[in-house]
Amino acid sequence: MPHYDVVVIGAGAAGLMCAATAGQGGRRVLVVEHANKVGKKILMSGGGRCNFTNLHTGPEHFLSANPHFMKSALARYTQWDFLALVERHGIPYHEKKAGQLFCDRKAKDILGMLLEECRAGGVTIRTKCAVRHLTVDTPHRLATDLGEFTADSLVIATGGLSIPRMGATAFGLELAERLGLAVQPPRPALVPFTLPRGLREELAELSGISLEAEVRCGGTSFREAVLFTHQGLSGPAVLQASSYWAPGEPVTIDLLPDLDLEETVAAARRNHPNLRLRNLLADFLPRRLAQHWCAHRVPDKPLGQLSRADLQQAADHLHRWTFTPAGTEGYATAEVTRGGVDTGELSSQTMEAKRVPGLYFIGEVVDVTGHLGGHNFQWAWASGHAAGEAV
Repeated sequence: MPHYDVVVIGAGAAGLMCAATAGQGGRRVLVVEHANKVGKKILMSGGGRCNFTNLHTGPEHFLSANPHFMKSALARYTQWDFLALVERHGIPYHEKKAGQLFCDRKAKDILGMLLEECRAGGVTIRTKCAVRHLTVDTPHRLATDLGEFTADSLVIATGGLSIPRMGATAFGLELAERLGLAVQPPRPALVPFTLPRGLREELAELSGISLEAEVRCGGTSFREAVLFTHQGLSGPAVLQASSYWAPGEPVTIDLLPDLDLEETVAAARRNHPNLRLRNLLADFLPRRLAQHWCAHRVPDKPLGQLSRADLQQAADHLHRWTFTPAGTEGYATAEVTRGGVDTGELSSQTMEAKRVPGLYFIGEVVDVTGHLGGHNFQWAWASGHAAGEAV
């Protein structure tokens, strides 16, 4: 049976980075991928242009039961290291906002770069190669669709549960649990909220409307775009907040984060006392949203007739609109999975399981979840590189 120094299970971002690093370090590496092609999430990310890292990546942009765990890997393989690799391969890129870097052309440029790096390291990649049986031992033994293999080091880069249509499975989490390793409960993250039926039906007419707002939940807040959908709410601010949300908790949205409503009304009614509130709000909100809010939540009176109680009611519903989501859209649309293999089980230096020598977990399967905007890819590169150097 063929023997390898390293077998990597999973040919996504973390797995390919790990394989390339190990191969170029002189290791004999095999990557096995159960899907029919490698790097599917890379190809679909960023609208097909791959938001491959973020210039501002740092530990503060990640969630984990241990907020210090990711510091070592992120410090030893930074966004600047990955950017240097991109530039060395001549891939054109641009910054969109807040440090988010995207390919000028297509995401396949990043995938092609990783595959070229794997070729440079003599890495063997096998697709349509599901692992049917795995014995974690010295050496590790794998029975796959394409035969049996042994390896001195085994790297689990199978990702989380997000986007099952792309081939996501619970392989890595189930393996960890079978070996007695602690796992932080997984749940969808960076995912749209769904609303209770009555509220969803009421807001359905606003579907497609987007505006900049501040979303608060779980002790944190994000100010970016919010998008009304047929099912509930989406947009970057909502996706970010969803990573911090727990079922049953309320969410509060400030629809006018740049405005003090009472001051704005007071200034406007001096010259326009007969102007109705909905028309004033239409200067600051999408018109359909202003009309809907005035029809359902705030008193739509001429500004000169608004009482202090009316203004307080309007401020409550515009600056502090609070609701409890029915849930989220789940793994089907979640960009990542929160939770995963407990970081207390792993070395932050090498990603090796402390109690299972020669076994490594990297990328999304680990309990490290990044914010939107390229941070999760940087974790994939950093954790993959850390394990690739160690195996």
